[in-house]
Amino acid sequence: MDLGIEVILELFSKKTFQHLFELAFKNNSIISENVQRIYALQNAYLQPLDDVIAFLQGKKPTFARHICTENFLPQASRFDQLDELDWAFGSMGMQDKAKHLATLYLEDLSDFIIECIDPNFGFSRYAERLGLSANSFDELYEQLQNQPTYIDTITLKILEEKLETTQPKLVCFSVPFPGNLYSAFRCAQYIKTNYPNIKIVMGGGFPNTELRSVTDARVFEFFDFITLDDGELPIELLASPNPSEKREYKRTFLLENGHVVYKNNSTKPDYKQSEVGTPDYSDLHLDTYISVIEIANPMHSLWSDGRWNKLTMAHGCYWGKCTFCDISLDYIKIYEPIAAKTLVDRMEQLMEQTGETGFHFVDEAAPPALMKAVALEIIKRKLTVTWWTNIRFEKNFTKDLCLLLKASGCIAVSGGLEVASDRLLALIDKGVTVAQVAQVTRNFTEANIMVHSYLMYGYPTQTVQETVDSLEMVRQLFEIGVLQSGFWHQFALTAHSPIGLNPSEYHIIPNTKPITFANNDIAFTDTTGIDHNLFSFGLKKSLFNYMHGIGFELPLQDWFDFKIPKTTIKNDFIYNCLETETQFNTKPNTKIVWLGTKPFVSETSKTKKGQTYYTLQATFHSTTDTFTIALDKHHGTWFLNVLESLSPNNTQLPSFSDLKKDFETKFDDFELFWFSKPMMVLRENGLLVL
Repeated sequence: MDLGIEVILELFSKKTFQHLFELAFKNNSIISENVQRIYALQNAYLQPLDDVIAFLQGKKPTFARHICTENFLPQASRFDQLDELDWAFGSMGMQDKAKHLATLYLEDLSDFIIECIDPNFGFSRYAERLGLSANSFDELYEQLQNQPTYIDTITLKILEEKLETTQPKLVCFSVPFPGNLYSAFRCAQYIKTNYPNIKIVMGGGFPNTELRSVTDARVFEFFDFITLDDGELPIELLASPNPSEKREYKRTFLLENGHVVYKNNSTKPDYKQSEVGTPDYSDLHLDTYISVIEIANPMHSLWSDGRWNKLTMAHGCYWGKCTFCDISLDYIKIYEPIAAKTLVDRMEQLMEQTGETGFHFVDEAAPPALMKAVALEIIKRKLTVTWWTNIRFEKNFTKDLCLLLKASGCIAVSGGLEVASDRLLALIDKGVTVAQVAQVTRNFTEANIMVHSYLMYGYPTQTVQETVDSLEMVRQLFEIGVLQSGFWHQFALTAHSPIGLNPSEYHIIPNTKPITFANNDIAFTDTTGIDHNLFSFGLKKSLFNYMHGIGFELPLQDWFDFKIPKTTIKNDFIYNCLETETQFNTKPNTKIVWLGTKPFVSETSKTKKGQTYYTLQATFHSTTDTFTIALDKHHGTWFLNVLESLSPNNTQLPSFSDLKKDFETKFDDFELFWFSKPMMVLRENGLLVL
């Protein structure tokens, strides 16, 4: 079950909110001007609430017109930003604009809850502060001794109904983020008190990164077990009845004689990715999820708008070197790709089960070779799917590969440019240069695939000059149009990254504390003495403007209210990176694919000086265009015969050297033919070299 969505739907209902307004009035908690306004307009908030939720669930698309009518939804402080955002949403469709307005309306109601009912509430995260960098369990433990909050009572009532229906022996909580931690503990506490025979396990992203050195025995007043990393085998062992004394565990924390112990005594190997099967979502109420658009960032709207089937192309990261990343942990370190055929089988199973054809591949970095194989398999099976994933901006993403990915349904990629400085990219061990990133993002953009870039500031040893130069690089990437979306993150030091493991090599001093509970984010002092926080607002403000196509002509100084140095980057740096010569060399083993249709062919002849020349005219139709090429009859006949073998439906696609060898048994000089004008026209229209 997904308690998150079930609680939100119960909370944001007319019935519950009517009660919340009464409760707030009774408790005299309506103090701020913003909350007074919401309370005064309570009827205007209550009347459309159920319809707004139904609209965000995709059940009432016509309601969008009503929502977009001026003054239909009541407006409190969340709508203050609307005037500034009007131009940002100018090009948005009616449905998207309505989703954004509906999201602001719900966030106004969230502000009411936070101020009057429960200060820990968050629209997409709950009591997150209690889980962030919680080296000690004290504060969270103290909070759990208090009476359950109003939100807790809703959560526990829904949980109770599920427990009564299911009668489980084992309950497993997946805790991906700090914002899920408090509720997981509150639910576990409830189960322990009321159902002492049920065993309770915690796993997921938060324990995998934060709880690897937990020693506080009080944690096990709530949970019987905490498992780390891949969960299949650890849970299987916990679920198997084993009467013998010598019970087997896989990467599991538990309490023995009052002390926390870590057991990993099973000799069974973990399941291979090819063996774990297709995820089964059949118990989730998939038709009740709400689709929100919080901010006018194209990638963020993609994350939160609509429901994506989640799959992974490969376990771990094929690069596994970035110095800020948790590369010492299994979820990054153990790289194991899945066969393209198996992956597309899983996609078909999920489509059948969920009725959804959208896929988000949640890889650390999807491998280009596997993306190519998956794309070919999707095209071969004639599936209509929409998908996006996370990548490294590496040179293997050629123009042709990007066109193939687009043809298979890829609509967006996100990747880390991190710090747009070649010195720092080398220090990060990113394995890319700014010029390379520019070329790859251009290839994706020209294939009509949206590109989102993760950007970083405050990396150890980063100078003020490098931050300014990095911003100039980003400005140029947006101005030239090869980036469509981005987000600045301040560098965070994590315990399991190469920097966290060897801080002195990166000129930082970690401020370590005794760890009894969570250990991941570490506070540190940068020996450069630069306060990188100062740059946060200016970097984010400039990026917001660049994303919407404005502000490129402004000096970088205008984004900051303190003096910054002038950039040392030439204003045509990115332009020059993209002015690369066309390479007229093709590797012999590259595969050749034709994504287009069969042509209509006619023969023409021309007599010159008593010599008759025969030409084949081949007319091709694409979805948006028609074009004709003329080839010498003999060359044309040969090429049109091999065209069939270049179809993605072929299990064995010919390579460049296969075509060359076959051509040169009949004619001379394949390269001359391959780089001729008619073939260049085909190269622009679906003849791909992969």
